[in-house]
Amino acid sequence: MIAKSPATAMRTIHLGHSPDPDDAFMFYPLLNGKIPCDGLAFEQVLDGIETLNRRALKRELEVTAASVHACALMGKTYRILDCGASVGDGYGPIVVSREPMTLKDLAGTEVLVPGILTTAFLALRLAAGRFRMKATPFDQIPGEVLSGKAEAGLLIHEGQLTYAGMGLHKVVDLGVWWKEKTGLPLPLGVNVVRADLGDATIRKIHGALKSSIEWALAHRPEALASASEYGRGIDAATTDRFVSMYVNEWTLSLGARGRKAIDRLIRDGREAGVIPDGDGPEFA
Repeated sequence: MIAKSPATAMRTIHLGHSPDPDDAFMFYPLLNGKIPCDGLAFEQVLDGIETLNRRALKRELEVTAASVHACALMGKTYRILDCGASVGDGYGPIVVSREPMTLKDLAGTEVLVPGILTTAFLALRLAAGRFRMKATPFDQIPGEVLSGKAEAGLLIHEGQLTYAGMGLHKVVDLGVWWKEKTGLPLPLGVNVVRADLGDATIRKIHGALKSSIEWALAHRPEALASASEYGRGIDAATTDRFVSMYVNEWTLSLGARGRKAIDRLIRDGREAGVIPDGDGPEFA
């Protein structure tokens, strides 16, 4: 008699990401059984990016979306995966105001920011120097500026596309500013994996994430339909446009140029005193 092999135990991987259309689009196949996961069971953890950054600094999640700014503070605890990045190639987070103003005007202005660990905040510090700031949930910033409770705000996510329709004025597009300064794209967010999982598991995770992105891009209408649930009221065309901005060839692979952009951004942040000296980040 041949004994039956016990069922292979699945390893649970907690996957943190923001409740936004681009993340929802790329992770839809992974979380809905569309691709094989090689013995891994991914459990979704939804949180805003600033919360995910802080959870990563506490090593709480095996895999998570994280701001490049926060990665510079992680040392060797996490490694940056080659796939899953959100890169603004000539576009990015936008500072808006209720009344027209310039980048130089921000020096004497209180700016609402979506978190001090976000890459958007780092880029704005590099562009504008020191300014008064107040950390505010990203989805509340447009309304606070419109109501006059703040003079300016730093917009991430779909706010980059919808601000003009609200009657807000663009002060600076940080992706444009960065490309003019460096010739490089602005690396905003990445997926990081905890280093203590070991090389074999990290390879499995990378393979699953990349397969998920490839599947979503190949089955765009279905993945977009799921992503639209996270659009906070934006229409289908705007959702499609936003996803195209941040799920593309850069998301499939950072490549040498993407890694160079990350290294340059962190180096500039350290030279400006925004990021303390330290090790990392490391790439998987």
